[in-house]
Amino acid sequence: MQRIIVTGVDGNFGRIVAEKIQSFVPAERLVFTAPRAQGLEAFADSGIDTAVTNFNNPDGLTEVFAGADKLLLISMPFVGEKRRAAHQNAVDAAVAAGVGQIVYTSLVNASDPMMPSIEKIDHAWTEAYIQRNGLDYVFLRNSQYVEAMISIYFDSIAQGTLANNSGDGRIALISRRDCADVAAHVLANRFHHEVINVNGPEAITTAEFVRIGNEVTGNTLEYEAISDEQMYEVFDAMGVPRTTDGDFLDGSPAPFSSEGMVTFGEAIRRGEMSLCSDDVRQILGRRGVSVREAFENADDYLIGDRNAVDD
Repeated sequence: MQRIIVTGVDGNFGRIVAEKIQSFVPAERLVFTAPRAQGLEAFADSGIDTAVTNFNNPDGLTEVFAGADKLLLISMPFVGEKRRAAHQNAVDAAVAAGVGQIVYTSLVNASDPMMPSIEKIDHAWTEAYIQRNGLDYVFLRNSQYVEAMISIYFDSIAQGTLANNSGDGRIALISRRDCADVAAHVLANRFHHEVINVNGPEAITTAEFVRIGNEVTGNTLEYEAISDEQMYEVFDAMGVPRTTDGDFLDGSPAPFSSEGMVTFGEAIRRGEMSLCSDDVRQILGRRGVSVREAFENADDYLIGDRNAVDD
């Protein structure tokens, strides 16, 4: 019996994938993993096979992955050498276990050497490492989450201005829910050696994003284009750590490192994240949620708390 392994089901993204894939795949073919046992309890209670796996430690990974047809590798929530090492551990174990295919959550335009996002470095490295090891793969090149921008929009209301370093660059924001839905469909169906661009139905500027938010909510927030260094200062004032090695505040509307977000803004400004494909509609049979629809249901489209196990 071919098995599908979904990793990181205790996280915001992985949990949605785990819930959705049960509609397509019988429980006896599923294995859910997480770095801590408490993140697996509800799934284990429902009869799904579970296993504790921490990609920072390769011990036992091969045994858990053995016999799997597909493995969803959700990119780790830390950036740099530590993330690449964790991804390498997971890929090496998949090779040793004879896993048929890795489905990896990557980043829009990850293979472009001109892409300035600091996050892109790890994603491009991981894609290349998977390919070098001869594995079948599907790379889900996700755009930036609309939830992140909506959360920042509401947090900016008190100041009256949403300051951002993306200039007049465009991005097709995608909801985390739609990204997870695509991942579940890809795991449940036949895709081979493919790159799928998972982005929203419209590429818009940050100024247009703010305008849509105002139209839906009745607020009068203004958009201010600022420099990269000014963007760092904004995040510093919010208590956002510059790297993922820093301390994250509970309940922050920006539960990411400022290094990642500022370089995202630079990439958007330079036109490196403007891709707007039809891949989501082809896979799901519908287009992704638009920015306007996300604002109309804003309570369901907030970023939520950071959920990471970094040790």
